[in-house]
Amino acid sequence: MATASSSSSSKGWMGNIQTKAARIFFILIIFQIPLFRVPCRAGMCTTPLHFTSSQLITSEIFPVPVVKTLLYPGALANGLVRNMTVPSWNNLLEIYNLTNAKEANPVTDLQRLEVLTGSYFSVAGALVGVLKSGRMSMFGTLLLIWGLIKEGILGKPVNTDPTKAVYVYPTMLLALIAAFSSIKYNAKKIVRPAPARPIAKPLQRSSKSKLK
Repeated sequence: MATASSSSSSKGWMGNIQTKAARIFFILIIFQIPLFRVPCRAGMCTTPLHFTSSQLITSEIFPVPVVKTLLYPGALANGLVRNMTVPSWNNLLEIYNLTNAKEANPVTDLQRLEVLTGSYFSVAGALVGVLKSGRMSMFGTLLLIWGLIKEGILGKPVNTDPTKAVYVYPTMLLALIAAFSSIKYNAKKIVRPAPARPIAKPLQRSSKSKLK
């Protein structure tokens, strides 16, 4: 009984942590809290959603209204926080410098495949993680960190323009913690006690050996 109660209680608080962590990651991604600063086809991208949107606009995988729908919550939050204004739906692409993204050099993004792939996984993980816990958020965040480390520390690709230097904000640590905490673990495997080992019994002598 004690093992069952402890298992249910541990499953309960772990579930609460996973739900809250998934919500925190969702807020960081969808409301576009700056996590980094890296060159992209839209100029300088500071969030995974901004980086992803520049690719969606240029590749035309999704219609423009779908991309605007993803960008609008963050634009609304930034507008209210900075100068208490509501951004216009029609000027949304201008706000994010996405109107001329198709004419930009694609090499800028191809040199940062880890950041690009990590941005895709982070956005998808934030949307799916609210409904069902998964590992996309963790994979996306790890890819982002590796891509930023590779360019910022290892210098790949080489950047000679100081105005386009890569920068990582402290909020990236919060995103990493939230991504790892949103993963669903099996509480039964964690709490399950070690199986008892069978004790070998000594062999009993037969009645014939006793008579001898």
